[in-house]
Amino acid sequence: MKISFLLQNAYGIGGTIRSTFNVAGALAARHDVEIVSIIRTGKAPRLPLHPKVKLVNLIDNRPEEGADREDPLLAQDSAYIPPKEAKGAHFSALTDQRVAEHLAQTDADVVVATRPGLVMYLAGFGQEGSYLKVGQEHRIYGTHEPGIRAAQDRAIPFLDAHTTVSEADARTHREQFPDVKTKIICIPNGCPPSEVEPADPATKLVVAAGRLIPVKRYDLLVAAWATVHATRPDWKLRIYGRGPELAKLRAQVEKLGLVETITLMGAHSPIETEWAKGSIAAVTSREESFGMTIVEAMNCGVPVVATDCPHGPGEIISDGKDGLLVPVGDSEGIARGLLKLIEDDELRRSMGAAAKISSQRYAPEAIADAYEDLIRSLGVDTTPASAASAPEKAAPSRTLRSTIGRMIRPLRAKPVAQPARKPVTEALKEIVRRPLKATASTRVNAAGDLVVSVDPQGLSGDDLSLTVTRRKEGKPIAVPLATPATPGAPYTAVLEREKLRLGEGRWDFHVVRDEDKARRRVVSHLAEGKGLLDLEPLPGAPFTWAIAYPTVDGFLALRAWHRPAHAEAVTIRQAETSFTVEGTLYGTEFTEDTKPFVIGTPRAETAADISAEVTVVDPTTFRFTLRNSQLKAARGDEGAIWDLALRLAGDAEPVRIGRIVGDIVDRNKTDIYPVVGGVKPYLTVNSDLAVSCPAPEGS
Repeated sequence: MKISFLLQNAYGIGGTIRSTFNVAGALAARHDVEIVSIIRTGKAPRLPLHPKVKLVNLIDNRPEEGADREDPLLAQDSAYIPPKEAKGAHFSALTDQRVAEHLAQTDADVVVATRPGLVMYLAGFGQEGSYLKVGQEHRIYGTHEPGIRAAQDRAIPFLDAHTTVSEADARTHREQFPDVKTKIICIPNGCPPSEVEPADPATKLVVAAGRLIPVKRYDLLVAAWATVHATRPDWKLRIYGRGPELAKLRAQVEKLGLVETITLMGAHSPIETEWAKGSIAAVTSREESFGMTIVEAMNCGVPVVATDCPHGPGEIISDGKDGLLVPVGDSEGIARGLLKLIEDDELRRSMGAAAKISSQRYAPEAIADAYEDLIRSLGVDTTPASAASAPEKAAPSRTLRSTIGRMIRPLRAKPVAQPARKPVTEALKEIVRRPLKATASTRVNAAGDLVVSVDPQGLSGDDLSLTVTRRKEGKPIAVPLATPATPGAPYTAVLEREKLRLGEGRWDFHVVRDEDKARRRVVSHLAEGKGLLDLEPLPGAPFTWAIAYPTVDGFLALRAWHRPAHAEAVTIRQAETSFTVEGTLYGTEFTEDTKPFVIGTPRAETAADISAEVTVVDPTTFRFTLRNSQLKAARGDEGAIWDLALRLAGDAEPVRIGRIVGDIVDRNKTDIYPVVGGVKPYLTVNSDLAVSCPAPEGS
């Protein structure tokens, strides 16, 4: 049986894409499965896709190399999709043409449409009697824009089945379509078991993740955190995601004085490495059609405090057993739920364990079983069969063919370019050449060493090594890559921080095969940083730190710091007249005779140096305050930026102040401070502390 999923764009990281990839991968173990991406915007999918799932692209609209970017139909409005949906999904006259052509030619037995516009296309262009037509609803019935809702309502009766992700929404749909032949049932999204190390219930961190949009009500979470922070200032909150609400959320965090306890982390994929860093997850939505983030967090052993909103949370969470349900729209109720778990270590531990078990019912294999049950109920045999015994597909009727022809004839067809053939000798060389393609995951062990696990698939040869190479330097350092003791197990390498103290900068990973000198950059699968959360730097000098991370193009990299000494800015507190830094000294210590001071070196010649006394709390702990009036007096007429450092004695080398310790690679993107009293502290691209004092307006 061949199953085809229609996706608007398979190259993003949204929930629909994630759930489609998950169930497609599970079905691919039993059937021929393809994902048809209507629009292609990237070189490769950003989410992992099962190798047996075929990816088909209808329109190549990549920013620079897209073959269809100049097609005039791309700029013409769709004739079939309501304007609101067409704009949101980037559907056009070209998508009308390509989707109609695809649905007229596909050899699939089942076609599944995953958003309203695709449901409309499938109902209008799908070949009756040639394959099953199945629609999916990933939102809630009453939440669509009226024009989209009306158009999808007209389309649903022309489908064989339509699925929702909650039973409550399935009931609503059945009430709206009491007399149609279309089978309407609930099949929730699939979420695979987590591959990451389970969460530690002792971690004092709450995590939230999702699009920063009004319906998610992160403003309620921020307000609730003000209550939590007042009671438990030792706990932190991280919010992952991007979206139009970012500026409002940042302003709210600043207004409430929560900059040091709430971190807006930006988007992160894959998100499971971040769920596992928390011991509690928070979902504060006004509505959730399903709640994929809830299942993802539970998969990692993290109990979820969620608003009991329509429709998903209440069907996923067993209140009081594997999570907590709190009132919708009630920030104090959210705070009470969070504090209940924060203040009860055993409850947090037991709920996390129960969450991991209960989330297994959403495994993609279980969801694949549900789709097979649905397909069988519609009269299609789902038993895998050989090509020889497979029944011949019925050809579409002459009337249907002529109807489809009339639909697509007015649209200008575009010839499909044939790939150039390679010379026979070159093709033969590619056949006999042994592959070398490396994909790896990383984890920090209890000793603080970085363990790199390389997937054996794509590797061949006996003399393999892992190298790390500092960018712009080109001198690789080899690390032994241990061959697995059992077939199918990963190759492993351990970067011991006691022995391998890498120079400061960014390092790239490669796998090298000695016999033919083949060298391939390592693709990142999962870069786990949970082990860095409470890890302390090695004692003595020099100060070193390293964080593995995926690059924007998906490769595995390492950010390393290596300094004679380092002053970690643990907290930065702003006031209208000054700001105060409290920190920890690594690589050296204060002595009884030490009279340290902080210095600020200006980047502009028109500004003056600044300095202030440092209070020594103990041999490794310090505190200093810089007055805004001092900075304004030293900035000159043009404003200034100063790089800050500690000087332990008058002639001692300065010790840079920054925020490096922990699991965050680029602090300049997460640890962002407002301008208060005309002064703004900030972290540089190297995570060093600087302060800016702009010139007054009108100067």
